[in-house]
Amino acid sequence: MACSCLVSQERAAQDQRSRQIDKSLQQEKAKRKGLVKVLLLGAGESGKSTFLKQMRIIHGEGFGEKDRLEFRNVIFENYTISATKLVRALRSMNIPWGDAVNEAHGNLVEAAGSVDTPEEFAQYMPALEALWQDSGIRTAYTRGNEFHLGDSTGYFFGKLRQVASSDYIPSKQDILCARKATSGVIEYCLQIKKVPFKFVDVGGQRAQRTKWYQCFQEVTSILFLVASNGFDQMLVEDRLTNRLVESINIFSSIANDSCFSGVSIVLFLNKADMLAEKIKHRSIKDFFPSFPAHENPHDLANVQEFLIDLYNMQRRDKSKLLYHHFTTATDTNNIRIIFEAVRSTILENNLKDLVLF
Repeated sequence: MACSCLVSQERAAQDQRSRQIDKSLQQEKAKRKGLVKVLLLGAGESGKSTFLKQMRIIHGEGFGEKDRLEFRNVIFENYTISATKLVRALRSMNIPWGDAVNEAHGNLVEAAGSVDTPEEFAQYMPALEALWQDSGIRTAYTRGNEFHLGDSTGYFFGKLRQVASSDYIPSKQDILCARKATSGVIEYCLQIKKVPFKFVDVGGQRAQRTKWYQCFQEVTSILFLVASNGFDQMLVEDRLTNRLVESINIFSSIANDSCFSGVSIVLFLNKADMLAEKIKHRSIKDFFPSFPAHENPHDLANVQEFLIDLYNMQRRDKSKLLYHHFTTATDTNNIRIIFEAVRSTILENNLKDLVLF
């Protein structure tokens, strides 16, 4: 009799645990049902992490003092890395120093290790300032497309003295312009107008792309970001492949993957401001001979139309529209307006699956 009671109690406990597990699974399923999962894809330095920062600024909690202090160290590192690249480019391109004294400054910055405090950064400020004013370094800077120079180099060197002050705290714009390569998978969840969004950012460099497939489950939409100004630049990874060609190849594999047959893909042709400036003195036709002969490679509208066509022609199934926007990820107002349109499109296209209304 005692044995029978004991078995009954164990069975009742098992049944209760089973019900709790079923309830948890149902709750998790319901939670996922209304979740908008947005995958950020694209080649390295296309602006995925910057876009994620904008979502945090526009719809999230922003960046507190602790976050800003962490970005301060990133910015210090951006200076020494950019200066080192400029010095090495000057040498490899056989560009003469404007002032021979600056070669010693170049050696000093090249040997710089980790810079973690304003006091340490201040020690390098005179050398950095002298280098930036050197005519040889400026010549190397104008040829930044020939080596891997960060897009925000000019922005930060233009405010060097401010950054070198002992009480410097990065501004919102400084954080947006700071460059730190993404490694691994970064997820950011937030509520946007009472709808839960999960943004997933994965590194864009070739070595990081093996991690993409682990993020492909239950994707609502893909934002594919492109550095539209990269038509005259080569990859960091091999120095042989054109950055825009690499981006097009990645897009082709994503757009034609059966995993995403029902997923809306939005093309963000990013760095539109830099594209507009670059085509004034660079011809895209020199790098993409297929650019139409009857169109002007220095006309922004012509170049933008050509870029859209390059991506659109990669899609085997053109029954659905390719949503596209020219964006400037460092411009908060630009991203606020464009993402509102994108958000509406995502919700409209997935209304049945999300059960939001």
